[in-house]
Amino acid sequence: MRFLDQIQEPAYAILRIMSGLLFIQHGTQKFFNFPAEFTYDLSAMSMAAGGIEIVGGLMIAIGLFTRPAAFIASGMSAVGYWLVHGLGDFYPINNGGELIALYCFIFLFIATRGAGIWSADGAMSKS
Repeated sequence: MRFLDQIQEPAYAILRIMSGLLFIQHGTQKFFNFPAEFTYDLSAMSMAAGGIEIVGGLMIAIGLFTRPAAFIASGMSAVGYWLVHGLGDFYPINNGGELIALYCFIFLFIATRGAGIWSADGAMSKS
């Protein structure tokens, strides 16, 4: 499917932007009960995660210091998976951890690849 080669960079940029924007919602849910109510206790660990979700998600979405932000978001997702989901059952489909596991690996990929096009990092490197 060679025709997809020509949209590889825009597709990656859209993956980075949308992953960051979707990640932000987890933080806004914790702090502002938006777009849905956060029904768990807001512990210090949840607040730290929420801060990473908002700040890291924004940095990933706009492509600013993308590699370190994505690396931290990936690590937070891995820790969150094992602390919240992984102790209940090994399989993500059974323990409700599919989404956070997916974030972990998407952000690890972004950390290794960098911001790409349509990013603040890219704009700064040109000047």
